[in-house]
Amino acid sequence: MAHVLMVDDERSFVTVARDYLENQGHVVTGAFDGVSAIALMKEQTFDVVLTDLRMEPVDGMAVLDAACTASPDTPVIMLTGHGSKEEGVAALEKGAVAYLNKPYSFAELSLLITRSVGDVRTRRENRELRRQNSAAATHPMIGSSPAMVQLRDMIDRVAATEATVLIHGESGTGKEVAARAIHASSGRAAGPFIAVNCAAITGSLLESELFGYRKGAFTGADTDRDGLFLAADGGTIFLDEIGEAAPAVQAKLLRVLQERKINPVGDPRERAIDVRVLAATNRPLEEAIRDGVFREDLYYRLAVFPLEVAPLRERRDDIAVLAGCFLNEAGRVGETPSAEVLKLLTAYTWPGNIRELRNVIERARILAGSGPVEPAHIILDAARIRSAGAAEPDDLNIENHERRLIGLALSRARGNKTEAARLLGITRRTLYSRLNLLGLDGDGSADPGGPTGTMV
Repeated sequence: MAHVLMVDDERSFVTVARDYLENQGHVVTGAFDGVSAIALMKEQTFDVVLTDLRMEPVDGMAVLDAACTASPDTPVIMLTGHGSKEEGVAALEKGAVAYLNKPYSFAELSLLITRSVGDVRTRRENRELRRQNSAAATHPMIGSSPAMVQLRDMIDRVAATEATVLIHGESGTGKEVAARAIHASSGRAAGPFIAVNCAAITGSLLESELFGYRKGAFTGADTDRDGLFLAADGGTIFLDEIGEAAPAVQAKLLRVLQERKINPVGDPRERAIDVRVLAATNRPLEEAIRDGVFREDLYYRLAVFPLEVAPLRERRDDIAVLAGCFLNEAGRVGETPSAEVLKLLTAYTWPGNIRELRNVIERARILAGSGPVEPAHIILDAARIRSAGAAEPDDLNIENHERRLIGLALSRARGNKTEAARLLGITRRTLYSRLNLLGLDGDGSADPGGPTGTMV
């Protein structure tokens, strides 16, 4: 689906074309002269601009210029019933992606829109990939907390192997950074690293993006296209949010992991590939398996070597160095957060993890202007700041209070362990581990079977 701006002084043509394109799933905004079109482009961004060439008083060339200025990535398709070949060439030289003479079929136009949007998406993904590769090179995994030291040790151990790795962690903890660190320390470092967000691409489209397709495989497949697995040949592919992959994609991924071969959509022939697979998820796949939305056999193929990236609230010792890194990144070279600022940052629970910390520091830098970052510049959700004045308990027995807290959290969450873990500020895996260690069952009561008892 694309948000299309259609510019033509023939109102009836815009109406008919809009009806057809909207039936194809696009969203179409009509403009009946160049002046209105340029005003609309200043107010919002469109995925594609379709413009007639000859209009008064502002023609299609002016609309093309305005589109290239407002959003250089937005493809512009020139439409006209009176233009010459020379005018078409001039439009292409100025930045138009295509030039169609009327009459043409609306099906042809819809296909051209879809193809143009796909080309733009590919260019943006390539730019983002280059940016991320650059960021990974200049911002390696940092931190001296026990969780981070252990994670780096595990990465060093698994990087030298060809094992498939499943990385667990909340959103914003740095799962992709961990994946890039594995790739950079592996024997595949000279090869490509391809990152795919499985949650951002719908089921059938994800299948064609990963495995490629052959001409005629589906409507709009007018050429052969290699997929991302082939693009990663000789290197590593990182499947982020793997739990969101559709069943058909899961089945194909299982075969890739078993046979190291792929089938492009519409092609019965298999192609051998040499790709290491890393995957990540921000939710327990065990729950997805129980719910019947994730394949158990695929889970065990992916989880050859599981890694856990701890949330920021469990590695508060790293906040100071991360905040200093983000200040330097924002142009405050050599500046470190003051003790007062660190007191605020370490008291916060960081639901958005490292990504949220980066945003908080960037916002503080903007508010501080040319001066140092002060506590007044740190904007946080007060409800998520831990109280420093809580009353001391009557006894200091850690196990007693851990039992009480876990029991209280499970009670408030009505037995929902994911919600209880969130209330406690720990991961669900950590909660299971503590339940097992303390000999508690699912509702926080003592398990007669002791530490080896079965958890509900």
